[in-house]
Amino acid sequence: PTMSGRASAVVAGACGALFIAYCIYFDRKRRRDPQYKEKLRERRRQKKIANEKSGLSKLPDLKDPEAVQRFFLEEIQLGEEHLARGELEKGVDHLSNAIAVCGQPQQLLQVLQQTLPSPVFQMLLTKLPVINQRLMGSQSLTEDDVE
Repeated sequence: PTMSGRASAVVAGACGALFIAYCIYFDRKRRRDPQYKEKLRERRRQKKIANEKSGLSKLPDLKDPEAVQRFFLEEIQLGEEHLARGELEKGVDHLSNAIAVCGQPQQLLQVLQQTLPSPVFQMLLTKLPVINQRLMGSQSLTEDDVE
């Protein structure tokens, strides 16, 4: 029984060493590729573009009223600009961000309902739960940071 235990430990150790050697070999091969840095930069640029396209603006510190007000006004302006250009999804994203930090969201929603076309307003309503969930997540993070 002890011999098979030792043998399996030796086999496991050898497999682990081979795996590590395999990883080191391919990492060196990847880094020595002349196109490595260009590929890395391109991947990072694509990721940045994807984040910008998703409309996920960084939420302000909700305890700083000036930052919230500045964020609110920027998001309303960006939302209006995108809607004017016909970029409905981006416009709705920014407007929903503004609603999320608004002190009186019901009144803002009433104004938007009167000013926005009905399909765009419906898009906005479907987006609100996602933004509110994100807002709650950022509040809990800031509360955890204080403790």
